Amino acid sequence: MVSKTEQSQLDRLENQVDNGGGGDWEYLCLVRKLKVRRSDKVLNHEVAGLAWVLIGLIIEDRRIVLSILMPDLNSLVLANRQWTLYEQVAIAAMDCQSIDAAKDCIKVLQKKFSESKRVGRLEAMLLEAKGSWAEAEKAYSSLLEDNPLDQVVHKRRVAMAKAQGNISGAIEWLNKYLEIFMADNDAWRELAEIYVSLQMYKQAAFCYEELILSQPTVPLYHLAYADVLYTLGGLENLQMAKKYYASTIDLTGGKNTRALFGICLCTSAIGHLAKGRNKEEKDSPELQSLAVTALEKDYKQRAPEKLSLLTTALKSMKIS
Repeated sequence: MVSKTEQSQLDRLENQVDNGGGGDWEYLCLVRKLKVRRSDKVLNHEVAGLAWVLIGLIIEDRRIVLSILMPDLNSLVLANRQWTLYEQVAIAAMDCQSIDAAKDCIKVLQKKFSESKRVGRLEAMLLEAKGSWAEAEKAYSSLLEDNPLDQVVHKRRVAMAKAQGNISGAIEWLNKYLEIFMADNDAWRELAEIYVSLQMYKQAAFCYEELILSQPTVPLYHLAYADVLYTLGGLENLQMAKKYYASTIDLTGGKNTRALFGICLCTSAIGHLAKGRNKEEKDSPELQSLAVTALEKDYKQRAPEKLSLLTTALKSMKIS
């Protein structure tokens, strides 16, 4: 996950490059480091970057190194940077469906690293980009035979299944992947979101439980889990959902509007379900009152013209 500072730096460099203010190389390095998806911009800037490399001119630490004048230093820079640059532009080109540009880059890498499994992954990805699904699957299977723990290849199979609209296949590959790499939070979240899209809420709840166990201080997971529990319904699930909406509010310093609304919705639903039950099963009004007060304060500060809509919504839930 990209931090606010990193995002700010990325946006600044992106604007600088777009306006012709330089910093192309720094921008490309940051995109690689943060693993963000900027394929259209990366493709444009990397094609320019490759041109610099091919004529033996590269910018490094704000110095221009000319191969004719400083051959040793230029070779060292190229050894460290050139091949990563080819890989980066190949992936960006495939993402933008610039198949010819991707082919050209992969050919250079094949010539330099003929036995490389990393290049083999690029070859399989190129088959994917061309829509040759069966050939790509065969290539990925071959790569996994050589290295069953190749995370990138496992993830590519999931992506390929989704690209073909084979959601059940994507679920199957993700579950197999998570049997091996159980600590991959991004994979758990991906699986949870797929389950939610298929209305398989119990399975999604399990995924979010795994995420909360792994990263208990991430409010996003608490909020998503609360949403799933609320959707499942039933008194026990609603009471649990209310607790996780409350934990979301706690983790965000009381600034999550969705969680505040969640408290109100849970309170209303619990009130309907708990009618005629024991007093112990009924809900305490304190948290509800705090949520309503926080919502009203938030709307007064940020959207005073919509305060009347909030009041109407709360009245319809019979909790205002």
